[in-house]
Amino acid sequence: MRAVLLAPLLALLASLWAAPPARAAGLPTAEAILSKIDANLVYETRTATMTMTVESGKRTRSYSMVSYGRGESDSAMEYLSPARDKGTRMLKLGEEMWTYLPSIDRTQKISGHMLRQGMMGSDVSYEDMLSASALRERYDAKVTGEDVVDGRPVWKLEMTARDPSLTYPKRVSWIDQELYIPLKQELYALSGMLLKTWTMSEIREYPGGRRFPARMEIADALKKGSRTVIVFTELKFGVDLVEEVFSMRWLERK
Repeated sequence: MRAVLLAPLLALLASLWAAPPARAAGLPTAEAILSKIDANLVYETRTATMTMTVESGKRTRSYSMVSYGRGESDSAMEYLSPARDKGTRMLKLGEEMWTYLPSIDRTQKISGHMLRQGMMGSDVSYEDMLSASALRERYDAKVTGEDVVDGRPVWKLEMTARDPSLTYPKRVSWIDQELYIPLKQELYALSGMLLKTWTMSEIREYPGGRRFPARMEIADALKKGSRTVIVFTELKFGVDLVEEVFSMRWLERK
């Protein structure tokens, strides 16, 4: 008799164990999430004025810059301060990148491993700062669940690069369920080593419904006690840009 009574109970427990969580059926697809992220973060044209604060040990350095972006391939940036770096410019056209150093009146091409070096000794590489490629075109992703970041519900995504030669072959991102902004990202090497942690906050809405973070914080896991904070003081999307900005003439102007 006892075995007869236990059989239905064990069957019920087995079915509950095998069944996916009730919430899983309501999870959005990774493709849908990435599409909404890209709609916010990828742009046709953009201008931005920003400050970058680099903290390394007991030393703190601050910079102000203005940047211009056109699509996913072209971007330019100029340092406004401090005085010693004023006039330093960077230009990215397609897959090529250059920097102009006014102090020595020299233009240098940035390529290969140099693209992954910290810009001005920061935790942000040249690629990080000047690239604006759509995630859904570079990564395969899956939704692994839900979480909470800074009191906000998020989707947790794991992304694997389709091209393993990308700087970050693996990303783990926590995506705000309402704003579709990655509030936190962990960026990994092909070996699985954590390279950087990148957080975004102070999300603001711009004309057209676009949402964009006004503050970003980047910590390089390989540099103890180092972090870089970028704050956008002005952002404009869908602006008309002077063609000359995306030229060597602009880069090297005196």
